Amino acid sequence: MPLSGVVEFVGRKKELQNLHQLLQDNKQVAIAAIAGMGGVGKTELALQYAKAHHETYKGGICWLLAKTEDVGIQVVQFARTQLDLNPPEDLTEDSNQKLLAQVQYCWRRWREGDVLLVLDDVSDYEQVKPYFQSLPSRFKVLMTTRQNLGRIAQLSLDVLQPEAALELLRSLLKETPERIGRELTVANQLCEWLGYLPLGVELVGRYLARKQDLSLAEMLRRLKNKRLDERSLSKSKSEADMTAQRGVLAAFELSWQELEDDDKQLGCLLSLFAAAPIPWKLVEQCLPEEDTEDLEEIRDDSLLNLHLLQRKGEGIYQLHPLLREFFQYKLTGLEQGEEFKRSVCRVMVAVAKDIPETPTLQQITDVTPAIPHLAEVAKNLIQYVSDDDLIWTFTSNARFYYGQGLYNQALPWYEQCLKVTKKRLGEKHPDVAQSLNNLAGLYESQGRYSQAEPLFIQALALYRKLLGEEHPSVAQSLNNLANLYNSQGRYSQAEPLFIQALELYRKLLGEEHPDVALSLNNLATLYRSQGRYSEAEPLYIQALALWRKLLGEEHPDVAASLNNLATLYNYQGKYSQAESLHIQALALRRNLLGEEHPDVALSLNNLACLYYSQGRYSQAESLFIQALALYHKLLGEEHPSVALSVNNLATLYNFQGRYSEAEPLHIQALALRRKLLGEEHPDVAVSLNNLAKLYYLQGRYTEAEPLYLQALEICEQRLGVNHPWTVKCRENLANLRDRLSSNPE
Repeated sequence: MPLSGVVEFVGRKKELQNLHQLLQDNKQVAIAAIAGMGGVGKTELALQYAKAHHETYKGGICWLLAKTEDVGIQVVQFARTQLDLNPPEDLTEDSNQKLLAQVQYCWRRWREGDVLLVLDDVSDYEQVKPYFQSLPSRFKVLMTTRQNLGRIAQLSLDVLQPEAALELLRSLLKETPERIGRELTVANQLCEWLGYLPLGVELVGRYLARKQDLSLAEMLRRLKNKRLDERSLSKSKSEADMTAQRGVLAAFELSWQELEDDDKQLGCLLSLFAAAPIPWKLVEQCLPEEDTEDLEEIRDDSLLNLHLLQRKGEGIYQLHPLLREFFQYKLTGLEQGEEFKRSVCRVMVAVAKDIPETPTLQQITDVTPAIPHLAEVAKNLIQYVSDDDLIWTFTSNARFYYGQGLYNQALPWYEQCLKVTKKRLGEKHPDVAQSLNNLAGLYESQGRYSQAEPLFIQALALYRKLLGEEHPSVAQSLNNLANLYNSQGRYSQAEPLFIQALELYRKLLGEEHPDVALSLNNLATLYRSQGRYSEAEPLYIQALALWRKLLGEEHPDVAASLNNLATLYNYQGKYSQAESLHIQALALRRNLLGEEHPDVALSLNNLACLYYSQGRYSQAESLFIQALALYHKLLGEEHPSVALSVNNLATLYNFQGRYSEAEPLHIQALALRRKLLGEEHPDVAVSLNNLAKLYYLQGRYTEAEPLYLQALEICEQRLGVNHPWTVKCRENLANLRDRLSSNPE
């Protein structure tokens, strides 16, 4: 039996127990196979098992190397040298059966007690099978192999758990333990990059032990740069005490040599996908000319059988990270390599185009397995994507995150999209305009209005120059800039743009189009913001009817339309109509978008506002608190929606006479709005008015008056003298002055 070269055996306690159980469970012959990819530690586990249970096998432990020499010859040699047995030469006249007869002679006369026979690295079980067919039941046979041996009891060995991999690395650096403590995060990243493969971790750990001045961060950088060519992954001559006889590349090469050409090609194709679970249907789409059953045969009989591929679930498969590196290494010399890259890009672009602008939760769930592979194309295969499809690989990733309200995760994709499209297509291209528009829209959703505006203006100018005045993209750009102005309270600038966009959409797309519905909805929202409720209502109703007709009842745009009309009804005092629509909108958003989405928070907030208007304060408070918590979680501390939510909760507390709770919230909302929206935004006026109202109710009239004055000035300038908010603010100031005149301080 060879000597183990492991410094410290970690992470395999459960596997050792399972292996012993497998070997003991069979009444006659127990043949257990430790299967797994190269480098996973099959031989080491067999060695550790033999060491741990040598007392169990009183008849001895016989270690056989399946690939080096005929197993029968090795058995006879072992019997002669270790057991003093001397099988006769004349047991049979058939020369072909002579060796088999000698082996059987040895089995019959073997030392008393249970016996463990270990066959290391079996590649062809049929060659060794004849020697074990008449084996007495006291013999236990343990094989290590890269293959699936069919009906034979099998212990499949996986990579180490992350904590065990880190412990293995720590054991190899025990003479300089401070290195792990100093770079713990990097140590974990190092193990992750190696895919927790024991051979990889051991080789790198031993290399680091020899290079005491080499930081773990630099080691990781070298691995990422040189990949499998990094010398730390090769077995050094100085590591003669290692159990493993090969480096990572050499270990994988043994499996490669057992593959047919078609097997190799499929492995190389799989390596182009991300280091993540791969939906098999994507692989089939990359090879449309190949027979589906033939591909399954290659997958199951070759790659899975040799443990070069893992099944992760129904229709889901994955390459180990280092095996993926290995197949990519081989891809460079493959004739079909370039064709495979274009094919993967073609398939992933098709997936990208199917992700809608406002995806539902179900659509998000359906596309989630493809997202890492879309990201892989955008990051590493973008040169194989055509100019016409270039933008899709980035926008689809952004839509995936944006659709969940994960704006910070969507942001780098839109930023990268703009950078790449400019570089490849030049500054003057419609896709550059679209990229500007998309990034600006994200900034607006984040409340970063000052950053959004110049991008929207650039996009509009570029569309007009490239496409002329009458084009749907120009209408879209007008609408988006108008939306921004509306969010900023710049209503007089927003209105003509909304009207232009609506007229253009109608002219180019006809009356029945989702973009026409959107334009009607947005113009109605502007009128609502201006207090022009009678003008807003018919537009909202038209938009809702159009969306229902074109998109069906269950669509995020229908939910938004229900919410907007309900909010208008609340402003108009039509509470029973508003409540029904708000409840519908909230239920629809929860169903379509999930519980954690900014639009769900908005619906909670708006329904709370309705309950507040109706005097249903306990119901309102619960919803306001839920909305605020959700906004905080999704959007962070500094966002206009967070300020709105804080303001609304403060207003409720104020009305309930809970002044000590209301005041800090009013102050917080005002400060946040000033910071995010500027001094002259209508929402700042609302916060000034509400804080003044709090002071008024507390009898703090001298503190309230300047706030009312500031609020009234902003409302008159930005909303006009007849806007409902302006009128309300004027009334509040008049009431205060009446109180001051009747109760002078």
